[in-house]
Amino acid sequence: MMEKMSEETIEEVRVLEAQIEQLQAEVEDLQQQQQDNHKDISFNFRGHMQDAMSYICGQKHGAEKEKVLSGLKEEVEEMEEDLKLQTRMNGISLKSCTKTLKKSEKKLVQQLCVSGVCSDLVFQMEFLLSAVKKDEQLKKTISDLNVVIDASDLQPFSSFLSGVEESRDLLLFFRTLRTFSDRCKDRLRTFQHFQEKYPSVVSLPAGSGSEVMTLNHPELPGCVLILHWSVEVCREGGVTPKMELLTKIPEKALKLFPSQAVGGAAEAFQSLLRVLGPEAAIEAVIMAVSLSPDT
Repeated sequence: MMEKMSEETIEEVRVLEAQIEQLQAEVEDLQQQQQDNHKDISFNFRGHMQDAMSYICGQKHGAEKEKVLSGLKEEVEEMEEDLKLQTRMNGISLKSCTKTLKKSEKKLVQQLCVSGVCSDLVFQMEFLLSAVKKDEQLKKTISDLNVVIDASDLQPFSSFLSGVEESRDLLLFFRTLRTFSDRCKDRLRTFQHFQEKYPSVVSLPAGSGSEVMTLNHPELPGCVLILHWSVEVCREGGVTPKMELLTKIPEKALKLFPSQAVGGAAEAFQSLLRVLGPEAAIEAVIMAVSLSPDT
């Protein structure tokens, strides 16, 4: 009987020893994870931010509190100033939100939603950002990109947006959006300038932000020259202003200019564009339309 109890006791001891070894292995794994997490924190947070994390974790006390918080506040203010400077330089204001979909030791997948404004153009994009760690290097890739622009006329962007979503080239998108916005601002300033300078000749039926400006002869009602100034965007991101001069002249008015080739105004305007540039070419047409321009 004693021998049987001894065997049972020995077996229980062996089971307990195995459990202790398993618990020790789990403790070692947890300690290793803690060390890895500490390394990640040390890698991702530097300077004042690292001090702040140490303070939160209880590693800093007393007089160091104010120093840590003050340094962190300065760093945040510097980042805000940098963001304002970048916004002024780029003309693009951004807001974003992030949702983590998958996280492991070697891979991080996040869903990003970025919205912003460039001039009067409002845009929004969603995409997946994958960060994979391999051989101590972090490789980031973008997938499932979807871009939406809130504009009254999306025709100039339709082909370009399709190309951006395929190539996932965010830099190309922002650079093209900024260039397109700048060309539209050039048109807006030019239209407003000539409307203010020649109010009896120049009119903007759809507003100064539209593509159309009309020129009316003060003494010839019904005779209209229509300037159509569009800004085209190709699939590769090239932005090209395109200007055309169209004529709307009644038959009775054409009889008043028997010796002038009024029908060739469009071709003549293109020649002026090539030689003088947009502003000077428009001014020349206005001076030709109105024999007594506004002063």
